[in-house]
Amino acid sequence: MDPETNDTSAPDNTEQGQTTTDRLAQATQSLADALVNINAQFESLHAKVDRIVAAIDEGSLHPAAGDAKVSELEKTKQDLKAQAAHARRKTLSPMITTLLAKEGVGGDALIETPVVEKALAGLSIEQRIAVKAELARAGILS
Repeated sequence: MDPETNDTSAPDNTEQGQTTTDRLAQATQSLADALVNINAQFESLHAKVDRIVAAIDEGSLHPAAGDAKVSELEKTKQDLKAQAAHARRKTLSPMITTLLAKEGVGGDALIETPVVEKALAGLSIEQRIAVKAELARAGILS
């Protein structure tokens, strides 16, 4: 064995590990940014639902105009549900989805904590905490 060969491979491994760590950190930050956007969308949808409920509670629906108003509210309800479902699908970055898929977890299924622990074993403690917090906020972590 040539000692020079061993010396050059160690920095490559360290550099590769650092690159992987940087990518994971960027992915975690992207996940956090996406969650902020989703939370903003959720708050907007929640405010709309609150206004609809308040309108119903105040009795602003008149019998003559009630059918049209109810149809409009039903349509709005369906739109809000579709937006919420669409927003939920965006919560996980492709990298996290791939990482979880390697552990046999896919789709919108609830993820059990031991599975997440196993999938995130290669990350630093801070990164694991960040990813698990994002999964919990998204309602995916059980």
